[in-house]
Amino acid sequence: MPAIVVPINALALGPGYLYWAPLSSTLPTNTVAGSVFTDTWPGAWLPFGATDSGSDFSYKPSVANVDVAEYYDPPAIVSTGRDISISFALAQVHATNFKRALNGGTITVTGSTSTTLSAYVPPTVGAEVRQMIGWESNDGTERLVLYQAFQTGEVKWTRNKGAAKATIPVQYQCEIPASGVPFQYWTAGVVRA
Repeated sequence: MPAIVVPINALALGPGYLYWAPLSSTLPTNTVAGSVFTDTWPGAWLPFGATDSGSDFSYKPSVANVDVAEYYDPPAIVSTGRDISISFALAQVHATNFKRALNGGTITVTGSTSTTLSAYVPPTVGAEVRQMIGWESNDGTERLVLYQAFQTGEVKWTRNKGAAKATIPVQYQCEIPASGVPFQYWTAGVVRA
């Protein structure tokens, strides 16, 4: 067999940018020119800010074997569910990200500038809100939106001495929205097709 040229033109680098929005927010128009997205995210989409080490998107199907006595190998494997999530640790520690991590609640702000006081109250159990989560690659060639996400991870921060920063770890899992589509992934340009 003759040697082939192994392609290396679709490497994915960098942490990208994470966004938060209320449910049913308008999506970006996904305008592409010069093989990159040229439009901006609409105003409802707010950046989470810096993360500790980027994000992890996970798609994990659950399956079960259909077994029969006459064969050691299953004649069929059937899907029984799936877990779709994105996780990251927020390096921006403030009341707004804390509210996002706890699926809602209220922030009351009094004062201004150097006298600003923000008081956060978490939501009551059962009154949590679902959210939309967006992500875009650093090079502007990939986008991902989770249409209805619920933060299910343990929110636990550690405070240490020196340069060890506190973070707010989150894991947003997809629920099935009214559209039936839990997430969507878009790419720009021929190389990412």
